Amino acid sequence: MSDLRYTDTEEELRAAVRALLTDRAPAATVLARAESGTPHDPALWQALGAGIGAAGLLVPEKLGGQGAGPREAAVVLEELGRAVTPVPYLTSSVIATEALLACDAQLPAVASLLASLAAGTTVAVVALPLTLGPGAPGPAPVRDTGGGLLDGTVTSVADAAVADVLLVLADTGLFAVRAEQARIEPAVPLDLTRPLATVRLDGAYGEPLAGPVTATAVLRRALLAGAGLLASEQLGLADWCLTETVRHVRERHQFNRPVGSFQALKHRLAQLWLEVAQARAAARNAADALATGDSEAALAVSLAQAYCSGVAVRAAEECVQLHGGIGMTWEHPAHLYLKRAKADSLALGTTGHHHDRIAQLAALPAP
Repeated sequence: MSDLRYTDTEEELRAAVRALLTDRAPAATVLARAESGTPHDPALWQALGAGIGAAGLLVPEKLGGQGAGPREAAVVLEELGRAVTPVPYLTSSVIATEALLACDAQLPAVASLLASLAAGTTVAVVALPLTLGPGAPGPAPVRDTGGGLLDGTVTSVADAAVADVLLVLADTGLFAVRAEQARIEPAVPLDLTRPLATVRLDGAYGEPLAGPVTATAVLRRALLAGAGLLASEQLGLADWCLTETVRHVRERHQFNRPVGSFQALKHRLAQLWLEVAQARAAARNAADALATGDSEAALAVSLAQAYCSGVAVRAAEECVQLHGGIGMTWEHPAHLYLKRAKADSLALGTTGHHHDRIAQLAALPAP
C-alpha cells in the first residue's frame, strides 16, 4: 500500500519553494504584475526553475534533470497554487516535459529540449487548448504541408506568450516550433495569472519529434500528468483560502466578539476543512499513482480532478464571502484565487468530463 504522507525530502522542497515565493511573489507583487498585462516574472522563474531545480524534477538525471517524480512536482504545484504564482510550471515543467519524455530520448532534438527545460533556460508549451482533458477527442491537428512546414490555428493555449518552443500536434506527428515562427495573439483570460493566446502557424517550420502513432501516446501521457498534478495546484489554492479565512474571522470582531465565534461560520469552516483534507488525499493519491505507474492512474487522476476542482472553487468563494466587504475589493488577493479556481475548473477537463471518465474506467453502469 502506498504511503501518501509527505516525505522529509518533499517537506524540504516545500520549505524552499515557499520561502522563495514569500520573498519574491507576495500577493501585492502578483496583483501588480497581473494588472501590467505581463504577469510572468523571468527572474522568479529562473530562481524557481534553475536555482531550486524545480524545472527538472520530472526529467531523469541522465538527461540533465533532478530524477525526482510527480510527487515532488505536486509539492511545488501546491505551493504555486497557494500563492497563485504566475509562472509556466504546469504548462512547461509538467505537460510539455511529460510530452517529451514520451518521445524517443535518443533523438538529439528531444534530448536537447529536455536538457534545456530541466535547466530552466527554455519554456516549452504544448499547443493545445487548455480545456482539453485526458481521453477527450482532440481538436483537428495542424496540417503538415510538406517538409515540416505547418499550417493551422490553435486557440486557448496557456502560457504561449512566454514560450520559447511550441510542441505542435500535426497530422504527421509531433513537431517543435520556435515561438518566433508563430503568430501569437493574446486573449483576455478570466485568470490574469495564467494568460491564454491563439497560436497561428502559416508555413512555420517544425522539427519532427515523433510520428503520428507515437504522438497519440505523447498526448495521452502529457494530459494525464497535467490533469493529475493540477489537482495539487487546486489543493494548495484551497488550503490558502481556508487558512486565510480562518485567520480573518479570528481577528474580525462584531458585537464585541470574533466573527469566527459565531456558530454558523464555525459550521461552514469545519465543512470546508473536511473537504480540503479529502482533497489532499485525492491529490496525493493521483500524484502517487503517476509516480508509481499504477495501472489505475487514469482513474486516480479523474477522481482527483472531479473532487479537487469543486473544493477549490468552494474554498475561494467562501474566502471572498467571509472576508465581507474587503473580500470584494480589487486590492485584496481573494479575487485572484477565485479566478484561478474557476479557470482551473475548466482546465484539462471539466468536472463533468472527469465524472464520465470515472464511470467509464470503473465500468459503472449508466442510470
